[in-house]
Amino acid sequence: MPAIPAAKKKSSIDYGLLPELVGYQLRMAQIALFRDFAHGPGEEDVTPGLFGVLVIIEANPDLKQSELARATHLDRSTVVTVIDNLERRGLVERRVALHDRRSNAIRLTAAGTALLRKLKRQVTQHEKRLLDNFSEAERANFIALLQKVFPQHR
Repeated sequence: MPAIPAAKKKSSIDYGLLPELVGYQLRMAQIALFRDFAHGPGEEDVTPGLFGVLVIIEANPDLKQSELARATHLDRSTVVTVIDNLERRGLVERRVALHDRRSNAIRLTAAGTALLRKLKRQVTQHEKRLLDNFSEAERANFIALLQKVFPQHR
């Protein structure tokens, strides 16, 4: 008798009140989102967070590392590690900031720009899959509702 695929098995686990909690549903949605992302942009060794970093750098050439840390809600040491890794991959370059010689400014390299162009196409497809069960009105409402979640912490 063939085994039932894991996704088809009925779970015997009682999740109690978890399915009723917004935080739990957001976490389950995040897990699903990351799994799908792994089959597109993730194949380029890019996480959703790293994609966001690249988009912000592209939109703000010569952004200071400290500004990137604030924009991404990451601490400065984490941003340094992220930029080090992106620089090793040839996707970004550091320059001395124009008006602050103590700071580094970051910009995409030609390779970074090319990769981001490809990633944007993949992320567009990912977003379509993500919202496949939503109408346009539901999509807009969903985004508006998510933006209301702890706006003071964004």
